[in-house]
Amino acid sequence: MRFDQLLAEFVGPNAVVLAIAAFIIICIFLGVRIVPQSEKFVVERFGRLRSVLGPGINFIVPFLDKVRHKVSVLERQLPSHSQDAITSDNVLVSVETSVFYRILEPEKTVYRIRDVDAAISTTVAGIVRAGIGEMELDEVQSNRQQLIAKIQDQVANAVDDWGIEVTRAEILDVNLDQATREAMLQQLNAERARRAQVTEAEGTKRAIELNADAELYAAEQIAKARRISADAEAYATEAVAKAIADNGLEAAQYQVALKQVEALTALGSGDGKQTILVPASAIDAFGEAFNMLKGRK
Repeated sequence: MRFDQLLAEFVGPNAVVLAIAAFIIICIFLGVRIVPQSEKFVVERFGRLRSVLGPGINFIVPFLDKVRHKVSVLERQLPSHSQDAITSDNVLVSVETSVFYRILEPEKTVYRIRDVDAAISTTVAGIVRAGIGEMELDEVQSNRQQLIAKIQDQVANAVDDWGIEVTRAEILDVNLDQATREAMLQQLNAERARRAQVTEAEGTKRAIELNADAELYAAEQIAKARRISADAEAYATEAVAKAIADNGLEAAQYQVALKQVEALTALGSGDGKQTILVPASAIDAFGEAFNMLKGRK
């Protein structure tokens, strides 16, 4: 007996069973969908959105439902994009930006926008131009974080209908044309020169102030010393006047005679002095002083 005859005898009675088994296997194959953790599947039925399958094992109706889109929900980074913008003080700048986003609702992304990357890039370019147009060049350079926050907030609002979440926006660089760079360099050098002059002037002013303070202090000390000397002389004069008042004119004459004697004694005691010429009036004064000293004794 040939093989085809044996097969016909075996399949004949079991053809229906085999067909049912094959159909069940095909239905299981078409009806079970295992979705990876990083993706979501968009299911259509007769060309219309049916459901969105999340990670894990999912079941769909075989032959009626079909997985039309497999969308990654991982965070994405747009390629760095550079666009020109003009600041409020009419300076042309080239701004390089980058945006990170992820898809939260794939059904909105696949049915409302065709090229999501290009759409986000265009939106970012418009927002950057509008934001920089409201700022001066110095503000763009110094308030970059504020500009980034503004870009991220406005982009997030613009792409909300696309089922997208903007996680981060970055301004990578702000470039200027050569003429503007040279002008800024000249301005920077001029500012540095001005600061150096101001610093030098402040140093000179401080030195003058310190010298004036020193001279004032010296004058005050000299005046103080003179005042003390004058007080001492006044005190001595007052003491002499009091002695004269207490002891009479004789006491004053005695003091004068005593000083004359001391002066002549000092003159005679000098080294190498063999002969002393004394005026007659000095001899008389010496005698008077001697008589007064004798009388005092």
